[in-house]
Amino acid sequence: MKTLIDFFSSVKLAAFLLIIITVASILGTLVPQHRSPAEYAAKYGQLSIILIRLQITSLYQSGWYITLLFLFAFNTIVCTLTRLTPKLKKVRNPKIQIEKNNLISLKIHETFTIRDDINQIKNNLLHTLRQSRFKTREKEADNQIFLHARKKSLGFFGSDFVHLGIIIILLGGILSGVGGVRFNLTISEGETLPIPGTDFQIRLDEFTTEFYPDGNVRDWKSSLTVIENQKDILVQTIEVNHPLSYKGYVFYQSRWGINWSDPILSVKISGEDENSFHDEFLIKMGETVELSDGITELRAVHFVPDFVINENREVASRSNQPNNPAAFFQGYQRGELIFSGWIFARFPDFSQIHSQEEIPYTIELKDFRGSEYSGLQIAKDPGVNFIWAGSTVLMIGLLIAFYWPPQEIKLILDRTKEGTDVIAGGIAAKNKEAFKDEFKHILNSSRSGK
Repeated sequence: MKTLIDFFSSVKLAAFLLIIITVASILGTLVPQHRSPAEYAAKYGQLSIILIRLQITSLYQSGWYITLLFLFAFNTIVCTLTRLTPKLKKVRNPKIQIEKNNLISLKIHETFTIRDDINQIKNNLLHTLRQSRFKTREKEADNQIFLHARKKSLGFFGSDFVHLGIIIILLGGILSGVGGVRFNLTISEGETLPIPGTDFQIRLDEFTTEFYPDGNVRDWKSSLTVIENQKDILVQTIEVNHPLSYKGYVFYQSRWGINWSDPILSVKISGEDENSFHDEFLIKMGETVELSDGITELRAVHFVPDFVINENREVASRSNQPNNPAAFFQGYQRGELIFSGWIFARFPDFSQIHSQEEIPYTIELKDFRGSEYSGLQIAKDPGVNFIWAGSTVLMIGLLIAFYWPPQEIKLILDRTKEGTDVIAGGIAAKNKEAFKDEFKHILNSSRSGK
């Protein structure tokens, strides 16, 4: 049992765990959390497989990271408890009777003789010490009087408050990892979506992107409405670093993008000669437009912003950026399909129209416009209050340790033929020069009979 306690109270173990947790946390900061496998694949390639398997992409909820936090918390608890008992004993029952040599060996010490009654000197010293806010104790043995004075005893426990703060923070981290919720949500203007695991919904009323003069994005803003029981409960505009909070859930503005699932396409139809009809119109996905010839109907079926044929010989989008936009159209006459094919906006010569007979006009995709969507990160963190409380306790511990250091004065009054020998020693962890001046002032107050 002792071996186990020694192991978990080891400073080396604490340092090792702290290094591992720090390195892991840095990885969790550098690698975006809770994104889709496709996003990781696009950014990291084959490395994304390793990141996902090692749970680096959901680091703070991973079992191995929570285990590290638990071990570090347990190590801190054992370390604190093993050192706390001697401190409590030292504060509650200080050793009053000590050897002269022990006092003389202290860096702050002084010896002198006073030609006065030992009891009178004791009373003078006790009065001065109490005026300086020292708590005193005394003991008599073998013609000697032992005095012990101490103030700022709370300073002994500064490190213990720091340890307690760390334990509470780690507890908050464990609670967040085990019971926390964090996921991403994509929502378009006017869209209302339920929040999983809750009884309320969120609606995006408006999404705006602000730009710098050079064209770079300055800020994203989402005007959100919380809906509960079919009633608007809360309306708030969020932006980066200014989230919305409701029922323990926090909504962060994390990203933006363009929704290409239902774009508006600008299409131009040109006949073979000047006498043929020419049409220009806007069309949405699934919409059908009648051409000027009076018999042909054009339907927009599908759109991809970055056309590519994947390894399965299927049409897909290489990215969400409009690098190679293309739309698939179908043409009907009297309800019968007469042609279909892909039309490329930037490479019209590569457009492919399949039909049984050659059609007497060309189809051009002149422009396209998708609606902007807002990317929200939604988090519920049950440990956040523990983390704040732990941080407060930790700061209190640091203040106590640095600005409330304990001070002790130990004295031996020895009755002799010439009077009374006084041997005094002082102990201070910090502010030693100021304590030394106070130490001398206290002793000088008792030298009137020297």
